[in-house]
Formats: sequence, structure tokens, C-alpha cells
Amino acid sequence: MGKQKEMNFDKASGKIQSDVQPLKDFVEKSYLNYSMYVILDRALPFIGDGLKPVQRRMIYAMSELGLSAQSKPKKSARTVGDVLGKYHPHGDSACYEAMVSMAQDFSYRYPMIIGQGNWGSYDDPKSFAAMRYTEAKLSAYTKMMLSELGQGTVGWKLNFDGTLKEPQYLPARLPNLILNGVTGIAVGMSTDIPPHNIKEIAYLLSKIIKNPEISIGQLVRLGKNFQGPDFPSGGEMISSEEEIKNIYKTGNGSLKIRASYKKEKELIIINELPYQISGNKIIEQIASQMKDKKLPLLTDINDESDHKTPIRIVLTPKSSRVNTDELMSHLFATTDLEKNIRVNMNVIDLDGKPKICDLKQLLSEWIEFRRQTIIKRLEFRLNEVQLRLHILEGLMIIYLNIDEVIRIIREEDKPKEKLIVKFKLSDIQAESILNLRLRNLAKLEEEKITVEKQELEIEEQSLLKLLKSKKKINQLIQDEIDTDVKEYGDDRRTKLNQSAETSQAFDQTQLASSDPVTVILSQSGWVRAAKGSVEEPESLNYKAGDEYLTSVSGRSNQFAVFMDSTGRVYSIVADSLPSARSQGEPLSSRLNPPDGATFAGVMSGAPDTKWLVASSNGYGFFVTLKDLYSKNRKGKVCLKVSNEAKVLIPSNASQAGYPEPAYIAAANSTGKLLIFPANQLMEMSKGKGLKIIGIPTKKFKSGVEALVSVLVLGVNDAIRVYSGKKPKIIRPDDFSNYMSDRGKRGRSVPPFKKIDYLEIEQK
Repeated sequence: MGKQKEMNFDKASGKIQSDVQPLKDFVEKSYLNYSMYVILDRALPFIGDGLKPVQRRMIYAMSELGLSAQSKPKKSARTVGDVLGKYHPHGDSACYEAMVSMAQDFSYRYPMIIGQGNWGSYDDPKSFAAMRYTEAKLSAYTKMMLSELGQGTVGWKLNFDGTLKEPQYLPARLPNLILNGVTGIAVGMSTDIPPHNIKEIAYLLSKIIKNPEISIGQLVRLGKNFQGPDFPSGGEMISSEEEIKNIYKTGNGSLKIRASYKKEKELIIINELPYQISGNKIIEQIASQMKDKKLPLLTDINDESDHKTPIRIVLTPKSSRVNTDELMSHLFATTDLEKNIRVNMNVIDLDGKPKICDLKQLLSEWIEFRRQTIIKRLEFRLNEVQLRLHILEGLMIIYLNIDEVIRIIREEDKPKEKLIVKFKLSDIQAESILNLRLRNLAKLEEEKITVEKQELEIEEQSLLKLLKSKKKINQLIQDEIDTDVKEYGDDRRTKLNQSAETSQAFDQTQLASSDPVTVILSQSGWVRAAKGSVEEPESLNYKAGDEYLTSVSGRSNQFAVFMDSTGRVYSIVADSLPSARSQGEPLSSRLNPPDGATFAGVMSGAPDTKWLVASSNGYGFFVTLKDLYSKNRKGKVCLKVSNEAKVLIPSNASQAGYPEPAYIAAANSTGKLLIFPANQLMEMSKGKGLKIIGIPTKKFKSGVEALVSVLVLGVNDAIRVYSGKKPKIIRPDDFSNYMSDRGKRGRSVPPFKKIDYLEIEQK
């Protein structure tokens, strides 16, 4: 470990001494010093005035320049120059940005600066003009921050070069910290306090002043008097009451804010955005989805914002049938129209230390700050009154002994000392007598002094009573808060909407167009989708060594559900499948089936479509298609299949009229056919199912006999029975020859000794 020399000047010897210390200790000490400087003097606000040093210095410097709300504004460069040159030796751009944010009515709930010129916009807060072009002055709101500054209410400290004094903090008459909020990042800690409404915070302050022991739970009951944060840009707060209360109880958490919208005829108008979200960004996000064809429900988006209406984003739905609430729910979920706002109420407390406060601690400490400020103000005024009374008592002596006083002043070499001894005056009284003008010795002036003395004595007694009564000071705090609320209070902007539903993005089926398609699956597990219907999918081009397995008709915005040889199912939106003009692509590139598994069939249709799934050991069941949907690439289990069994191609039950009168036709490998009513087979979401056709276990395990094909038939459907290339057609009139109960072995289909598969005869 290296070592570092620290140089120290020894006043006794007049020499510079050096202490050698380990580099580790030197770096640690230097880093801690820097960290504390950043935390206390740059990044975190003081609980009293709610300002960071750069903000405080900016406001104080502007007040020193006479830039009140009633004055003429000055160039921002002049103000920034004063701040940098006198109080804040840092970068001019950072200082100017702090000034700009205090002037933006969409950044500050109660702007502290009035700006003229380009001070940025909702769409681009950083688009403000250079400081040489803009002008600024303080807003009326800052009056309550500065009005008591010269009344002994704050401590003063030397500026960075020791030539001027600046206030340690401002004597704020309202808790600016929570009214305007603040964000800041220090070393190892940060702060994020949202803005609030003056009227609502005044209500909470009143409750604490009346009952300092009130619990945090009683304090933050949400209702018409208090609804949580109030952002300058409006919008809706959709966090639950429990979430909001928990934030105020712990000082940490996250709030969910979303945009506000309304309908104008067929159009959707977005007129309020979440805090610090630009309209341009929202338009870009929505336009990007439209360009990528991920938002077919919208045909157009326009920005109609202007000076009078800063936010007006117009959405044009595809038709009047589009569900506005569902569309906006999708946009809330996929764009910054809904935003989480972090809350971390980390502040510099009255002891000068960083601390995370709950709402009651924050407001209670501010009330204590305000109480101390008022006591200092009253004591300062009391001292002024008592000093003036002391001087007036001395002046009264003049009018009682005016001739003697004149004689002493005319004849004595040291009249001041003589007056002090003669009339038992203090130095201040003697000095004030000597500074009197001759005209003030008139009889009228004596009467004025008497009246002034009486008024000051009354004021003195009033001040003494105030200072002795905590109750009266509390009432004074309350009265001043009420006065300021009347002057600066306004209506709430952010609505509390706890009945709002959770935003949900459209799935792919809602975003895809609804066109008829045919999904084609090959024996090697390659898939493709053809528009419309395909009469002979077997004749399509397949890769070498591969051939047609099965196909299903559906729509492009519906899921195609694939079943593999292990009985697992997977779902993919048909619109996303490759075109039938190519040979398709392997399903294994999109899905993760178990090792060695192959794909055995495909299903599609409306979510409530019923399908029959079965395995070669003779078991199966009906299943609703929506129960098979899975977002997991690994799919989910549907049909439990034994090691020796194979999964058969599923059959569409709804297409055959199920659950209306329908039949199930099952054929085994030995040439037997069984037909039975479909209502004898149950519906399940997963499992082995019930026995469809009877197959002796020994014969199945030896490979002699197995279920090879199963269909769901309508009452008027005919069956094609294949054994080789030439089929035999069995019409409904002949069904009685093969009709029996579920689980029976069925009857042979002459002249076949085996059956390959069954098909429904096309009408």
C-alpha cells in the first residue's frame, strides 16, 4: 500500500510539517469529505425551505437585484453571473438549468421564477433559449420565501471567498419542500419528493398543529381534503390507497401515473400526460407501433398542441367499433402514457443530517422549523421595540430638562460623557440625544414621542405574551398558513382514480388482422400458413425427405396450437407463421419441446372451440382450445401418454356440431371401427382421458393392436376409411352396423384386415 504526505502548517514553529499516512486512509478520508459536501451542499434539500443550495442562492441573488414579481425582469445571464460570481462557483450551464426548471410551470407545481422568452416546453423541457436571450424575475410565490429574511429569522454565513454573506436558508412561510417537490442525486443516496397541493398540505398541517400526537395512519386518510401528490401536468394517479399510504408511512415507494383522455365523436383526445413525459415521445412510441403493424386499431395520430392547449394528441381509431378503453389500456401498458414515479423522501433535517422521513416527520419538522423562525422573528422585533423604548425614555429626559441639556452641549468639551453622568443615560441614549435636530425639540415632537412610546409598550406586552405561549405561537403559525393558502392556493390538477383497471397490452391475436388461413404441418415438424383454404396441401413443395402430416383452417389472428409426441401443447399466433410460398420453418426454432419429441398435430379456431385429443392406447377426451394456450416456449402438459403410446392427430369437435348430437368414430389397426355418441366422452383440460375403444393391453404392448384414428362426426357426415390408397365410404345410414358404447372393441370393416386412418367425406 502506498503512502501519502499530508502538509500541515504549525503556527507555533511557523513551519510546514508533513504527516505520512497510508494511501488507503487518505483516499477514504478525502472521499468521505467529498461525499458529505455533495450531500449537504449540492444535492439534497433542507427541510425548512425545501431548496438545494443552487436554488437558494439563485432566489437570494435575484432578490438582491430587486427582481421582485412587480419589477421589470433582467437578462438571465446577468442573474446567473451574479450567482456564480458571488455565491455559487460552479458551471454556468448547470446553474442556468436550475433557474429554468424553477420557471417551468410543467416542472414546478408553484413556479418560483417568471420567465420571458423561450423557457422550454412540455415536448422538450431542454429546448430553452440561451441565457443571453431570456429574461427573468421572481414570482409572487417567492414572496413568502423571502418576506422575513431581514427580521433576524435566519443565520448568515460567508460566501466562498469570504467577501459577502449569504443566508444559510430562507425563512419559508409554507413547506416548499413538499409543495414543489425535489429530485437530487448525491453520493450513495438520492431524493425524489413529488409535488403536492397547497390546500391539502395546509389541511394536514392544521391536523398536526391541533394534535401533535396524531398517528401517521390517521394523518394520511385519503379523501376530498387530501388525495396524495398533485403534479403540475395533471393526469391520473391510479395507485391503490394502500400503496399511497405505505409511501407516506415509510418515505419510500413508487406511484403510478397515467395520462387523461376523452372522446370527441370518433376521436380519442389525450389532454394530460404523466409528470415529465413529453408529447413528442408519446407520438413517436405510438407511431412506431403503427409502422410495425402492431397497432391495426389506429389509422392516424396527430399533434394538435398549441400555446393555449399545451397537450392535445389526437388518435383516430380504425372504426367506431373499436373499444376505446381497451385500446387505451394497451397504450398505457406499452408506452409512457403510464409511468411509475419513484418516491424517496430523503432530506437534510433540522440537525443538518440526511434522513428519510415519513410524511408526519417531514411536516412536523417543518412546523418546528416554522415555530423557531417565528420565535426568532418575534424576539428580533421585541429587541427592536425595547431598544426604541430605551431611546425614547432618554429623549423624554430632554423635554423635562431641555435648558440644562442645551447648556451642557454648548459649554462642555465632552457633552456625551457629561449627559451620561448627569442624567444617568446609557451610551445609546446619549448618542441619540446628540444626534437630534433642533426642529425635533418642538412641543409637537414631545407629544409624538409620548404616543409612540405608548404604542410600543403595548406591542412589547403583546410580544412577551406571544413568546410565553406555545398555544398562541401555534395559532399564529396556523393563521399565517391560512393567509398564504388564500393567496397562493389553487385547485387540484392530478385526479385520484382508484377504480382504474390495470393496464393490459393486446396479445398478438388482438393485434393481427382477421383473415382466413390454413396452417400446414409436415411430418418433420415444419410449419407454414397459407392465406385462405388449401384444397390439396399434400401437393405443396416439401423439403427432401419430408411430407405432409396434417393441416387446420383458422384465422390469422387466432392461435395455432401444436401438440407434440409427449402430449405437450404450444401456441403461436397464425399471423406470425411463415408464408406457404416457402417450405416454412421448423417449429423447434420457436419452441423448446423435450429432447426427442416430434410434433403430432395442430389445432386452431375460436378460443371456445372443442377438440378431441387421443393416444394410440385407446384413451382420449374433449378439450377447449383456450385451455391449451401457453406463452411458454416449453409449452404445457395436456395429454398424458404412456411410453408405448403415440399421440393421434386431434379432431375438431365444434366443426362437427359438438355438443349438439354428434358421434365419435374410432378405428384400430386390426380393421375394427367403433361409433358411439359424443356425449359419452367427457371434457377435461388435461389428463389421460377415458377409454374410447377397447384394446387388450397385451396386444397393444406387443404392437399387434392400437388406436390409429379418431374423428368427431356430425349426424350427416360420412366417413372415408383408408386401408391402402383406395378408401371405403361409410354413410350415416350404415352407422348402426358399427354403433355401440364407448370402450367397446367395435366391428370389422370388410374387406379390410387393417385400417390406416379415417377422414370425413367432403360434401
